[in-house]
Amino acid sequence: MDTPKQVALAIADALLAGELSHISLMKNMSWVLGKKWPWIPSLCQKIYRHAGPHFYHYSRHEMAALIQDDHGYDDAWRGQDKPKIKQYCLQPAIAPEKPAWLQALALPEFNNSADLARHLNLTVSELAWFADQWRQDPHAAPQLEHYHYCWLEKASGGWRLLEIPKSRLRNIQGKILQQILNRVPPHTAAQAFQHGRSSLSHAAQHTGKRVVVRLDLKDFFTSIPGSRLHALFAKLGYPEKVAGTLARLCSNRAPTAIVKDKTSKPLASVSAGHLLRSPHLPQGAPTSPALANLCAYRLDMRLQALAGNMRASYSRYADDLTFSGDEQFEQSLQRFIPQVAAIAIEEGFVLNYKKTRVMRAATRQQVTGIIVNSHCNIKRADYDTLKAILTNCLRSNPASQNRAGHADFRAHLAGKLAYMRMINPARTAKLQALFEQINWSDSATMA
Repeated sequence: MDTPKQVALAIADALLAGELSHISLMKNMSWVLGKKWPWIPSLCQKIYRHAGPHFYHYSRHEMAALIQDDHGYDDAWRGQDKPKIKQYCLQPAIAPEKPAWLQALALPEFNNSADLARHLNLTVSELAWFADQWRQDPHAAPQLEHYHYCWLEKASGGWRLLEIPKSRLRNIQGKILQQILNRVPPHTAAQAFQHGRSSLSHAAQHTGKRVVVRLDLKDFFTSIPGSRLHALFAKLGYPEKVAGTLARLCSNRAPTAIVKDKTSKPLASVSAGHLLRSPHLPQGAPTSPALANLCAYRLDMRLQALAGNMRASYSRYADDLTFSGDEQFEQSLQRFIPQVAAIAIEEGFVLNYKKTRVMRAATRQQVTGIIVNSHCNIKRADYDTLKAILTNCLRSNPASQNRAGHADFRAHLAGKLAYMRMINPARTAKLQALFEQINWSDSATMA
């Protein structure tokens, strides 16, 4: 027996493949159902009025949801004579004219899977192999998997699964990143994974404020499902099948055996295990940072508007949401944070309340490890620790200070100096002088 959703999808296919007029909508709807139901005229009028000039921008699922939301359609399923699919429309949906902003991106065009395969230097069968998100099986041989897996322990407790694509898939994802995703700008509030933006640019927006509020999104990457990636690629103008293939190339389902390795232990998050076993954005794929920013566009837009109403600043660094403001913002915090949580839920994300921090001017205000009370500065503890290490390297063999066993200790320290120099060049100059006096000539000191 046909379900309400199946019938609605069949109707949506016929409507989106036909002419946009009230008469044409009624004709195509009646054609699918094999009869003229009394609620068809009012439903078609509702669709015509609601969709308007954006009609062909609707996906079949969005159109089906609009149909299912109609009272007349819903009531029809309560009687004995229920709607049935008599005929299916096999014609493709009419492609809408690209809006100006999408034309300006000049993205590569793919009309079908064969076009996409040629662009990626793959055969159609190879494309299907790499895009098959249902291939994973708890008993499948590792060589049939497209990913390597590595569990990393979080500093705050718990575990994070690093999903690293194998070389061929990584190369495919690299092309998608360079030729599609990097051409699509994220929201201006997004500061991570973007050229010219960094943790410093993120922190700099919140210096010298009366109060700084830091909130954290739980399971940021894995909470973005494959269906959301599909919708994103469809929004970028790709046909449904091409959008679905691109989404599957950039998403993953972790094998049950891998997930159970950590999530089956006491105090492990059940929801995290479910997300990993479902199609999701894998943390470790080259496309994931850009896709995460694009999928969070509406979240950023709404949170920036909310902050603006409170005369506050907002920016996001990956899963780190930061707001700052003066007295008016401080007085609104009791209702502001629940509003942020509600918006996050509506956009498919959840706040990790354990990591919520409200930092007032009288205390140390820290954003992505950078002190922002009056200006961007280095944490005193980090500065003093590195100064002690460099001083001891100068006085004795540098290898004696390499307690963590870094393969290239000099490069490790140089990286720390570069990070501190980015935040506070004047203060880091003294440490740089110490570093340059160290004798690194003995190769034994490098290990």
